[in-house]
Amino acid sequence: MNDSRLYKISFINKDKVYDIFAKQVYESDLYGFLAVEEIVFGNASEIVIDPSEEKLKAEFDGVKRSFIPLHSVVRIDEVKERGVCKISDYDDGTNVAVFPSASGSGGSKE
Repeated sequence: MNDSRLYKISFINKDKVYDIFAKQVYESDLYGFLAVEEIVFGNASEIVIDPSEEKLKAEFDGVKRSFIPLHSVVRIDEVKERGVCKISDYDDGTNVAVFPSASGSGGSKE
């Protein structure tokens, strides 16, 4: 396995789109989940600090492995360089859509 691989994972969580970078991404043993390990953030020596990235860093502080539901994943890209980790608002005008769930009230009528 190549240790220099880096992945950008975009997923939806609580009506926000999360963009994170990680070194390991694979299908989890937990059915329906994607496992993400070794999340990569910016260096502490960087002069400009992005508040959105700091919020993500605090949220994932101490997390060894994160399990993301497969239906929440928007996209996974293998990238050459790390970009900015960020949380952005989910905008209904974009082509990003949440997979419909069966939790609605559309049951069978008897």
